[in-house]
Amino acid sequence: MLYVIVGEDTPNSLEKRLSARPAHVQRLTQLQDAGRLLLAGPFPAIDSIDPGPAGFSGSLIVAEFASLQEAQAWADADPYIAAGVYAKVSVKPFKKTFPS
Repeated sequence: MLYVIVGEDTPNSLEKRLSARPAHVQRLTQLQDAGRLLLAGPFPAIDSIDPGPAGFSGSLIVAEFASLQEAQAWADADPYIAAGVYAKVSVKPFKKTFPS
């Protein structure tokens, strides 16, 4: 089943985010290589594809996991949590309807 993982950044977390990004991306690449990643990306803090020093307000990941517990455990182990980037992370089941 698909699950949505939404991480909400702590204020002024851009430096922490950039430092932890390689490990974060490596985990996403593993999901992608396994054919389990639908989409992933950050939320720019301002209305710009490149927010520069404004940074990001969080991230969205939609991926396939065997259960909500597995998705939650994967989210809990994200390097952004260990680095103090995310203040809060939510995980919810997701039913993709469109595009079909």
